[in-house]
Amino acid sequence: MKERPAGWRIIDTGLRRAAENIALNRALLESHQAGSSPHTLRFLRFEPAALVGFHQSVAQELREDRCRAHGIAIQRRITGGGAIYFEPAQLGWELYLDKSALGTADMGAIARRICEMAARGISALGVSAAYRPRNDIEVDGRKISGTGGAFDGDSIMYQGTLLIDFDIERMLQVLRIPAEKLLPKAIASARERVTTLKALLGDAPRLEQIRHALTRAFAEGFGVDFEDRGLAPDEQRRFELAIGEIDTPAWVYSTDRPVDEAPVVEGLHRAEGGLVRVALAVDPARNRIKQAWFTGDFFVNPRRLVADLEAALRDSPLDGYRRTVESFFRAYPAEMLLLRREDFVRAIANAVQALHQHGDREAVP
Repeated sequence: MKERPAGWRIIDTGLRRAAENIALNRALLESHQAGSSPHTLRFLRFEPAALVGFHQSVAQELREDRCRAHGIAIQRRITGGGAIYFEPAQLGWELYLDKSALGTADMGAIARRICEMAARGISALGVSAAYRPRNDIEVDGRKISGTGGAFDGDSIMYQGTLLIDFDIERMLQVLRIPAEKLLPKAIASARERVTTLKALLGDAPRLEQIRHALTRAFAEGFGVDFEDRGLAPDEQRRFELAIGEIDTPAWVYSTDRPVDEAPVVEGLHRAEGGLVRVALAVDPARNRIKQAWFTGDFFVNPRRLVADLEAALRDSPLDGYRRTVESFFRAYPAEMLLLRREDFVRAIANAVQALHQHGDREAVP
């Protein structure tokens, strides 16, 4: 490994096409791991784009016809996770660091430390932002920034997206909501769970003001000064190599599974506390629950309990749904009127049974 350049760098790569932003992710991470890049804070923005996670199928995650109709680019990230919609009224921030700079290789501890710094920066804009495990930043219980990270050897890339303004309906039109009848619930749930700086402050702060607040928070959190520097020659070379691979259909559709391999099954359970209905979007190839949606006539407190349970089940093992639900309720201060955690388990069990029956029917010649 080369000796790393001295000093911490800040770089703003501006508004770019999705392919260029993803290629820069690869170039900066690879160059950092090679020792030719300094520790870096990067700001970025996307032209309208829908991104799938590295292991996801475009057909299963996105409505390609709607992306094309609205001029929304489709791209694949170099990191895992779920599909995300980006538009220019979101500001991305990324940190490229050694594990030693964070003092730990534990992703939970890393997320908490970095998210708490970012929350202080967002709060400096006039709102009360706070870290919420596992990797969200919220204001009054509503998400304003999602984050995530990836390791490459001793290097880590930690990313976040700050919602300055956001078109929730467009996002849900572009991402594949597996059952159309769930769309009204998805919109209502998103509006309850997500907020923006513009909604909170009445007007969106200037980009320069937002970047300054976040930069200051990270500088104070790490005890460093940032220097404004552009791409190094090695990073530019790696970027040009990466864009040649990433800006192609072969990369975007490298994981290609048809929509009908991602079924949606429903289960309902009539409990003493009311009817519990669940719709499960399932990825049988990976044996995972892609997403769960709960509806019914039950009463729970806090109201966000259902949304948080849905989040806990997202991308969880299909055969481990009971453990996921039980683990969630053990750590969650829930108040439920005549409803028990077992009622949610029973609803999921009935959906899984319907999935197995669906598979058996398809196997009959």
